[in-house]
Amino acid sequence: MQEVKKPKKPLIFYYVVVLLILMLINFLAVPWIAQRRIKSVDYGTFMEMTEQKEIGQVQVQEQENQIIFTDKDNTAVYKTGMMPDPELTERLYEAGAQFEGEIIQQTDPLLAFLLSWVVPIVIFVALGQYMSKKMMKNAGGPNAMMFGMGKSNAKVYVKSSEGIRFADVAGEDEAKENLSEIVEYLHNPGKYKEIGASMPKGILLVGPPGTGKTMLAKAVAGEANVPFFSMSGSEFVEMFVGMGASKVRDLFKQAKEKAPCIVFIDEIDAIGQKRDGRIGGNDEREQTLNQLLTEMDGFEGNTGVIILAATNRPESLDPALTRPGRFDRRVPVELPDLKGREEILKVHARKIRLNDQVDFGKVARMASGASGAELANIVNEAALRAVRSGRRYVTQADLEESIEVVIAGYQKKNAILTDQEKITVAYHEIGHALVAAKQTNSAPVQKITIVPRTSGALGYTMQVEEGNHYLVSQEELENKIATLAGGRAAEEVVFQSASTGASNDIEQATKLARAMITRYGMSKDFDMVALETVNNQYLGSDTSLACSAETQAEIDRQVVELVKRQHEKAIQILMENREKLDQLARYLYDRETITGDEFMDILNQ
Repeated sequence: MQEVKKPKKPLIFYYVVVLLILMLINFLAVPWIAQRRIKSVDYGTFMEMTEQKEIGQVQVQEQENQIIFTDKDNTAVYKTGMMPDPELTERLYEAGAQFEGEIIQQTDPLLAFLLSWVVPIVIFVALGQYMSKKMMKNAGGPNAMMFGMGKSNAKVYVKSSEGIRFADVAGEDEAKENLSEIVEYLHNPGKYKEIGASMPKGILLVGPPGTGKTMLAKAVAGEANVPFFSMSGSEFVEMFVGMGASKVRDLFKQAKEKAPCIVFIDEIDAIGQKRDGRIGGNDEREQTLNQLLTEMDGFEGNTGVIILAATNRPESLDPALTRPGRFDRRVPVELPDLKGREEILKVHARKIRLNDQVDFGKVARMASGASGAELANIVNEAALRAVRSGRRYVTQADLEESIEVVIAGYQKKNAILTDQEKITVAYHEIGHALVAAKQTNSAPVQKITIVPRTSGALGYTMQVEEGNHYLVSQEELENKIATLAGGRAAEEVVFQSASTGASNDIEQATKLARAMITRYGMSKDFDMVALETVNNQYLGSDTSLACSAETQAEIDRQVVELVKRQHEKAIQILMENREKLDQLARYLYDRETITGDEFMDILNQ
């Protein structure tokens, strides 16, 4: 539904036209003018002028079968046809003719100068003036003359009955409820003006990548049926100072002309970062931000222009940008819950052919923590797997396998483990599952496999929560650390040695134990003191310690003690269930992949 505009001719088009004009002048006009200046005479006249020594320059053109010559003063040019005359050269030499290496000038020197130099220069100057005026008109000022850099290149979507609607966006009910008010305002602004209410001038969509912020903005435009301007924040940043500000002016000028409309700026943190006054900062970015602040503050309540912006780093935005009067409302677009994941899967499943036995609830539980984009990728991977298998529809197995592909990668068909490695991996994975099953408040085991994956995992144990889990207790976190330690514990109990297979488990257990002490206040010594702060909440949640060196040493000691305690707990559980550990490991070794139901059946026998 993109707006159809008259295509603009590139700059090289005009230079090609000029080049063609110059070629026509040199290859057609100049020879034609030259031919007009040459007088045709008969051969007798040529002989007579030779005998009277009235010949100046002579040029014999055997291919054209003609002779071109001038009078003695080189003021007139003549031509005549060639005749069989063996003594012609001697007579011309005796008459004083000049013909060795001389080229007769067939055109007027002044005319040749005008055509060769003056006319091309005039044409190129005129072309330059035309292009300069055109760029200034399009870009809005003299600073935007160079290559049209000051002109906004926002993608414009016009009114259309087709496109993305709220029905196409699932799993974000709270965000849709917030944004539906904007749609109603654009449809019926009088309802709000009657009571004296006004819509927020700017709405900021914040959340992790892939949660559908851009799709929500397009859905607002689709529901409101108004023009929708879309542009990325990085597109405002130019090499020359002032170009970004010019783009902002042009974008808002277009928006006012098409009001009511929606302007969407994706990744606004590219230009909206805090102005910290550092020396040598990016003046271009700061000027662009200042222009954006001015344009937003200059809007009046009845212009009908709504500004939407999206970012993954709201904490980095300038306070002047997020104050009331600019971006008045912040709409969180979080990762979907269980019900939201199920709805998202159903939305994306409309595009593919499904088996009647597909259970989206089970798939949604297995895809815990997945964003909308990841769920779309899971559905697509399932469709690709169905095609590879030669089927014309997607089954439950395809969807479950696609989740494993997204989590752990594809199966490595050429990875051949030795018998010792295979049995070690089997004990390792059963160790995880057995420790999890013997603890309360642990997620049920869904699947266990020892098939190597492209992510580097030689096997994995999948646990699936039964429902939504918003709060996690200290006991549950300790049980999770014990479950992570179960793989290494099984190796130590059975083989009395350790392998490198537990490296990822160790990393996760250490990270979880450190968070319990520094962020969750689950240490008796530190009580409810925050020793660590989280940066980039939606982009990896990087942390930084905010304590002294002595406190850091104490944190390290307590982390080691906590992980060691849970490691010993896992060893104790496995030693108490050694017979089941051996039985399940042998069963997994033979089958390579078993389900959670098979695991529980053997465990409860």
